[in-house]
Amino acid sequence: MSDGREEVLVDRDGRVGYLTLNRPAAMNAITVRLGRELEAGVRDLAVLVDVIIIRGAGHNFCVGGDVPELARLREEGRDALAELFLSFRRALAAIAEAPVPVVAMVEGNAVAGGFELIQACDIAVAAADARLADIHSRFGQVPGGGSTQRLAKIVGMNRALGLILTGDRISGSDAASWGLVYRAVPPANLEQAVADLVTRLASGSRAALAASKRLVRASAEVSLEQGLDLELEAVLDHLVGPAGDAAVAAFSEREGQR
Repeated sequence: MSDGREEVLVDRDGRVGYLTLNRPAAMNAITVRLGRELEAGVRDLAVLVDVIIIRGAGHNFCVGGDVPELARLREEGRDALAELFLSFRRALAAIAEAPVPVVAMVEGNAVAGGFELIQACDIAVAAADARLADIHSRFGQVPGGGSTQRLAKIVGMNRALGLILTGDRISGSDAASWGLVYRAVPPANLEQAVADLVTRLASGSRAALAASKRLVRASAEVSLEQGLDLELEAVLDHLVGPAGDAAVAAFSEREGQR
């Protein structure tokens, strides 16, 4: 039940947006409301900032679906239960559609839906001792937040099936070595590592980063030849448009410094 507080805190510091899953007592378990607020937060910030950070309150990222809410919605029927998964799905779609990088800052537990949220973000940085897992199989359940569709594309079929079918837990360091997160750092360095990454992202060309994100994400849906055609069109659009002047000037300056 809601206590009137926001389940996702939205903040902005200049060109950087922050979304904090705000159910620390429940280790940021996902409710219908949290999914809706996460979607709204991503969409609202995406037009105001150049990069978005998603993190969890209370030193845990997210432990997946809220069990009491799931039980209550199950009693209400199939359509009510579906909204728990659909609201989360729409939030993950908003991340994919956002024209800015969305960075997951992962610490503590990131399991089930939290594990799936990491997969949906553009870049993830994790504490080396973070605990990641898709635990659905341990409880006789099927993943409902995208693991069956996204994970194999990230870590390969064998590792994806191993993680999903066993529910095995991996560390942030393991996740980095498997390519599930971009980088794992000592827990004490997590805040600084994310801040450094965000500074680099926010200083880049918004248009170029948006195009690159869109193309990489499209690569999972189209053939290589189609993807290369999309890339060519995007490069030409970029270079002949207003952003092209700055891009060419930057390359020219680099050549002059050799």
